[in-house]
Amino acid sequence: MGIEVTGIFGLLLLIANIWAIVNVVGSGASTGGKVLWVLFILLFPLLGFLVWLFVGPRSNR
Repeated sequence: MGIEVTGIFGLLLLIANIWAIVNVVGSGASTGGKVLWVLFILLFPLLGFLVWLFVGPRSNR
């Protein structure tokens, strides 16, 4: 994998993680739950995003 592809993948992952964190903060989860989700996403960027995508808290809509 070239450095360009790796850079694009990293940028997309950063955007996805920021989107996930914004959605976690706006969700109806408890404050402690929000903190745990944000920490999980920050500590394990790819795994954290994927787990959040499938089982994370949903936004209040």
